[in-house]
Amino acid sequence: MPAAGTSIPGTKLKESGGLLITHWGMSGPAILKLSAWGARELAERGYKFKVLVSWAEGRTPAQAMETLTAARAVNLKKQIATWNPFALPSRLWERLIIAAGIVPEVVWTSVSNNSLQALANQVGAAEFVVEGKSLNKEEFVTCGGVRLREVDFKTMQSRVCPGLHFAGEVLDIDGITGGFNFQAAWTTGWIAGRAMAGVEG
Repeated sequence: MPAAGTSIPGTKLKESGGLLITHWGMSGPAILKLSAWGARELAERGYKFKVLVSWAEGRTPAQAMETLTAARAVNLKKQIATWNPFALPSRLWERLIIAAGIVPEVVWTSVSNNSLQALANQVGAAEFVVEGKSLNKEEFVTCGGVRLREVDFKTMQSRVCPGLHFAGEVLDIDGITGGFNFQAAWTTGWIAGRAMAGVEG
């Protein structure tokens, strides 16, 4: 999905961006940013929580309902599965229709208001249950580590234990996806290496 909205009920965690549906679940910036910013809070929940997904560029169920109502008015005799007003991939659109309890072959004019609202809920706030996290070997960003206030960033030397230098994800750095964690590792490694070698500047 080029633009989806994600949130976790009961928290302030909310993100938007591309969303990928994989063979094991969901990924992409809208999911990865959510898990990055909420890493500690989600760990405290034992990685058991619900995720709400707005598939249509962050539309709420109420906004989705407005769009669906307008679509029904102009597509009376068309099958609901053959035309969707959100430009969603056809397979996803059909899955949302089925999840809303609607038969894909039904024509728009036969869809009741209650069914339309169920579809709006699927489009604007589809609910998914998370029951754990991936295996450590599959993760590529960590959360936690040496506290940044305990490190001299001019040399990457410990303020607590002189002579000990840190670099990369051993530090409490958890950037968003897109190479930021790589850059942090390379930069802190370069600074630490030069400091340990006695190179100034």
